[in-house]
Amino acid sequence: MDSWTLLLEGFATALQPQYLVFAFFGVLIGTAVGVLPGIGPAMTVALLLPLTYTLEPAAALITFAGIYYGGMYGGSTTSILLNTPGESASIVTAIEGNRMAKLGRGAAALATAAIGSFVAGTLATIGLTLLAPVLAQFAVNLGPADYVALIVVAFVTVGALMGSSVPRGLLSLGVGLFLGLVGTDWLSGQQRYTLGLLPLADGIDVVLVAVGLFAVGETLYVAARLRHGAVDVIPVARGWRSWMTKDDWRRSWKPWLRGTAIGFPIGTIPAGGADVATFLSYATERKLSRRKDEFGRGAIEGVAGPESANNAAAAGVLVPLLTLGLPTTATAAIILTAFQTYGLQPGPLLFTGQSDLVWALVASLYIGNVILLVLNLPLVGMWVKLLQIPRPYLYAGILLFAAFGAYALNFAVVDILILLIIGVLGYFLRRYGFPVAPLVVGMILGPMGEEQLRRALQLSQGDLTTLVAQPFAAVAYAVLALLIAGGLWLRRRQRRYEQALTASIAVPVKADSEV
Repeated sequence: MDSWTLLLEGFATALQPQYLVFAFFGVLIGTAVGVLPGIGPAMTVALLLPLTYTLEPAAALITFAGIYYGGMYGGSTTSILLNTPGESASIVTAIEGNRMAKLGRGAAALATAAIGSFVAGTLATIGLTLLAPVLAQFAVNLGPADYVALIVVAFVTVGALMGSSVPRGLLSLGVGLFLGLVGTDWLSGQQRYTLGLLPLADGIDVVLVAVGLFAVGETLYVAARLRHGAVDVIPVARGWRSWMTKDDWRRSWKPWLRGTAIGFPIGTIPAGGADVATFLSYATERKLSRRKDEFGRGAIEGVAGPESANNAAAAGVLVPLLTLGLPTTATAAIILTAFQTYGLQPGPLLFTGQSDLVWALVASLYIGNVILLVLNLPLVGMWVKLLQIPRPYLYAGILLFAAFGAYALNFAVVDILILLIIGVLGYFLRRYGFPVAPLVVGMILGPMGEEQLRRALQLSQGDLTTLVAQPFAAVAYAVLALLIAGGLWLRRRQRRYEQALTASIAVPVKADSEV
């Protein structure tokens, strides 16, 4: 049965009234939380993960897909109206979008971001529909040594390419690997690194780590950097006539397509994620534009292209996640956690054993894109109201919600204590420039890598050469070297471009701008 037939069956499931309600709810709540200042998509999905615990798997994953896309879009609103990007991928949107808002064209900036997100998300989901089954069919034949090679590729690339420092990224990865080893060894039945504490015998729940790092730790970090006082939100004109003019449409449609073409391939490989894609898109638009003098002063191409690249990369991330079970970004790691909560392991067997669930999820991505577009343009006024929530109430509410979610896991007070400890760890990691995404990836993939390594060595009777002798494994390590070289080159190019932007713009913009 071909992909399109399976996709139609997925639509038959996703279009059922109850699942449409879940998709709508996911997009609505994901956008509502993602639009809050200082909150990126990783924090949004981590914070809202506990909401899906009581749902059946299909409803939970459809809701989570809506939360994912809603959280991805929500960051553009804060970038444009507050000049406060929730993540590094929204920096470029803040550069041009905020200047458009100050010129009274905030509605046009929000409209091109919303429509660009819809165009890129839809085209990238088509790419996912075509590419994922092919990769899954190929991955079914992989052996334990091949999976060890894939996990090593994920470890090294994520540790080296996430964050500004390679040593700090690898150290964060090492902390995650250690946390993943805490608990009971599945082969010998012996406890390890539990300090004799019974609550640690089953290991540290990865949901606690994700919520602790991205909700508690990030909230403490952002709250500590923001100044007191009222939030100065730039007003947005009402009415559809203020959205986009004919000239805006003419200048935006090509950047939407180019951003998609740049973002989706970069999202499918561990080469720096959406932040690299957005800067490359911005550089491309600036180079191709006939109005170079407007860049840095409110060029609509500088919003349309990067926002499209951002959302296309978000869909591209799902390709290695669903087909190989490899998260290449922090948000993908949390999505993997959502699957594991229901006893599902993304990978090639997911497409054969749970094909109905997978294709319903893919279909819900198309539906979520439409709902996202329909919701965000008319409800701009409501999102602006959310931006005016007093900061003490906002961050106190986030911490309270995170604590409730942690307690709901096992209804144990000790989970709240673990959450707070992980949250404080996350704060200091962010405070001293250590990326937190490699920690989550290491904790999730560490036990998987250990299991596959043991199986490979058992099959080869302890022969270590089997880890590199398999053809796919040898190719994977060769590709790893190319990914590291290419990824570091892209990051150096991105840093040079950031420095050039800072020099050419009067007010520098940072990923965690103070308001």
